[in-house]
Amino acid sequence: MKAYILLATLPLLGALMCTSAPEIPTVSSVDLDRFMGRWYVIANIPTFLEKGAHNAVESYRLDEDGTVATTFTFHADGFDGPLKTYHPRGFVRDKKSNSVWDMQFLWPFKSEFLIVYLKEDYSQTVIGRSKRDYVWIMARTPEIPEGDYRSIVERLAALGYDAKKIQRVPQRWDGTKEATK
Repeated sequence: MKAYILLATLPLLGALMCTSAPEIPTVSSVDLDRFMGRWYVIANIPTFLEKGAHNAVESYRLDEDGTVATTFTFHADGFDGPLKTYHPRGFVRDKKSNSVWDMQFLWPFKSEFLIVYLKEDYSQTVIGRSKRDYVWIMARTPEIPEGDYRSIVERLAALGYDAKKIQRVPQRWDGTKEATK
């Protein structure tokens, strides 16, 4: 009987022991049409798929059904490494601000996608997660000014991210690859 009581209370104990990170603030408004297009990954706390990524680019297209067709490409382990391409689907959860999405790489699983920074001219953005386990600093160009980069990293540290885990993503574009496509 004691074993049954213990088994019945384990989920409750687990829930009580879990501490959730405070909510991460998102931007107040995103014009989805302006947000669509090509974004270069300047830096990140990489997922296991992205470790060693070079020339990482994320592209968004708003589909008629309101979902976001996404193409994520990079070269694995070097500029001449094999090209990897993924096609997750984005789902805008907060239709008022358009800054809270879910991203689905594999059905039925969805991951949180929070637009936590967006420069007024839509030239730079940061995608974060409440768990503060992953983050993506992205821009419309393969490089951003060093002052902008430092400011974004400081902002992420203030939001509770471990800034030491943020890694720059190597970007090198030459005449054979169009950087501003």
